[in-house]
Amino acid sequence: MSKNIYVFPGQGSQSIGMGKNFYDNDGLAKEMVERASQRLNIDFANLLFEKNDKLEQTEFTQPAILLVSSIAHAIFTKAFKGAPLMSLGHSLGEFSALVSVGALDYLDAVELTHNRGLLMKKACENINAGMMALIGLSDEMVEEITASQRKLGKKVWAANYNTQGQVVVAGDKDDLISLEKVFKEAGAKRALLLNMSVASHCPLLKGAQDPLKHYLDKYLKNDFIAPVVSNVTADGYSTKSEALELLSNQLIMPVKYKQSIINVEAKTDNFIEFGATVLKGLNKRSSSKPTLCITDMDSLEQVLTELS
Repeated sequence: MSKNIYVFPGQGSQSIGMGKNFYDNDGLAKEMVERASQRLNIDFANLLFEKNDKLEQTEFTQPAILLVSSIAHAIFTKAFKGAPLMSLGHSLGEFSALVSVGALDYLDAVELTHNRGLLMKKACENINAGMMALIGLSDEMVEEITASQRKLGKKVWAANYNTQGQVVVAGDKDDLISLEKVFKEAGAKRALLLNMSVASHCPLLKGAQDPLKHYLDKYLKNDFIAPVVSNVTADGYSTKSEALELLSNQLIMPVKYKQSIINVEAKTDNFIEFGATVLKGLNKRSSSKPTLCITDMDSLEQVLTELS
């Protein structure tokens, strides 16, 4: 049997209509959407399938993406019996990864990520927070520039190491805009301000850490069927106590997604992405192993055929 590592997308992978094919064609998917709607008193069918502004707001984006990823995973596991070698996600996706290994119930995770979004929003309430994607700069150059600019009083940090030559920085939006020229002079092909009202994975979210830990302690379980790779360390963990520390630190520390893929790729035959195709694009630049994506019933059948 092939060795598989499960991967789960984070914020930015959302789109109206995601998960609809599952919802229309599988009773379990419909049940999961309805149960999530009852749990949070949010109409997830409306949020996911009808044109709206809420899907771009972090307290709705996070549980919506997690729900769709969890549905894709749940339908897959009905047909494919076998645990992953390990599981990992990009930022929010780490919570979906925890669902996939049994360390979180998906309904608890829907509530947890909704609250995570609210806490992140609150932490950035009186801050002009923003994030910027940089294309074409090395990690070292981004770290050098942001460190030197912090000495000058700018609030800017490396936040996501996505793939070779793609780093996202976070901090004060005006500071980020003011550094666009600096990044381009250093060799960045693009410096693109993202449509984000929070500054994820940097010290500006320090105020959200302790309240998030409260929810983590409430919902996390010690029932890991496989390790989860931490965004903070790029190494695996498999206990509730480790998860508590790592997931609260994940708020203020950069996402080491590229490093995680490089660390684990020798162990696996395939990566399987649930609910989107975003990570497939990132993985291509860091690994020679294929990423199989499950986004609807057709792609599910294709992946099952590939694995059989």
